[in-house]
Amino acid sequence: MPPLPKRKTSKARHGKRRSHLAVRLPAMQPCSKCHTLKLAHTVCPTCGTYAGEEIIQGKTKKKTQ
Repeated sequence: MPPLPKRKTSKARHGKRRSHLAVRLPAMQPCSKCHTLKLAHTVCPTCGTYAGEEIIQGKTKKKTQ
């Protein structure tokens, strides 16, 4: 038979061991063009810009002349 623990592991000891497993919010930054929050290093889902350049057509329609 394998060895067994002599005592029950307390809730505090469980918490100390698992302290690094907490879920954290992703890093959000304001868009430089429309100022809505977006994930860092990704295209803005609202206006479709990345690093000041328009990458994809955003949700807002632009007037064409």
